[in-house]
Amino acid sequence: MIDQRTAPYAFLILRLALGLLFLAHGGLKVFVFTPAGTAQYFESLGLPPALAYLTMTLEMAGGIALIVGLYARLAALALMPILLGGIVSVHGAAGFFFTNPNGGWEFPALWIVGLAAVVLGGDGALALRPTFRERAGA
Repeated sequence: MIDQRTAPYAFLILRLALGLLFLAHGGLKVFVFTPAGTAQYFESLGLPPALAYLTMTLEMAGGIALIVGLYARLAALALMPILLGGIVSVHGAAGFFFTNPNGGWEFPALWIVGLAAVVLGGDGALALRPTFRERAGA
C-alpha cells in the first residue's frame, strides 16, 4: 500500500538526489575534464564529439529541472538515454560491478531505475512546474 500522505515527499527526495547526481556528473565533465576534453573522450569512443556537448547540456539542465521540479517526469525520461548510452559505450564491457576497472554498469543501471520511478510515480512535492496538470472536470 502506498502512503498517499508521504509519497510526494519520497519523490521529492528522489528528485533531489537524482538532480544533484546529474549536476555533479555534468559538472565533472564541464569543470574538471573540460568540454573540449569531454568531446575528445567521446571521439575516442567512436562517438561524435558534438554528442559530448549535448550530453553535458542535458545533464546540467536535467539536474536543475529535477531539483526544482520543472517538468521533472519529462526531464527524468530525457536523461535515461544518456545513461543507457554510457552503459552501451563505456560501462557495459566492464562488467556489472562499478568497482571494476572502467566502472561497470551497476551504478548507471540503478540511476535509470530511479529515473523510471520519477517518470512513473510523479513529480513529487514542491515541484515548480508539475509535468501534468489535472483537467477541470476530469
